[in-house]
Amino acid sequence: MARGVNKVIILGNLGADPEMKYTANGTAVCNLRIATSEAFKGQDGNWQERTEWHRVVVYGKSAENCGQYLSKGRQVYIEGRLQTRSWDDQSGQKRWMTEVVAREVQFLGGGQQGGQGGGYGGQQGGQGGGYGGGYGQQQGGHPDDGFGGPPPSDDDIPF
Repeated sequence: MARGVNKVIILGNLGADPEMKYTANGTAVCNLRIATSEAFKGQDGNWQERTEWHRVVVYGKSAENCGQYLSKGRQVYIEGRLQTRSWDDQSGQKRWMTEVVAREVQFLGGGQQGGQGGGYGGQQGGQGGGYGGGYGQQQGGHPDDGFGGPPPSDDDIPF
């Protein structure tokens, strides 16, 4: 029987500061609201912009790092999977929510860290001057997946 693929990649900006919580057994949980935007020409020929909002949940040490180093407006790269959960609200109505469960989080953009990245997951101390002015990686994937190396330098960018 064939298996499916459930993979999500988001590159966007935080629309609010991270929300930290802890489970009953002490596991850190960080909720992020991330905005992605696209520009397109409408039927009238004028450029328009559409913003999509994404709910992202991060667990464990990565969640703690997100809560400590991320803030509203910061650009992040998220890789994970979609998950839908349900619950009954106070009036007994069934509610559903789909969110991205993050497997990897990379801190991009300057944010409040300026040229310093929030390098985690084996990369202590980020490299300034690379893409977005700061770099950090949470929970590494595999070294050969293309996301585990150092940030690109100005010499690596072809333009």
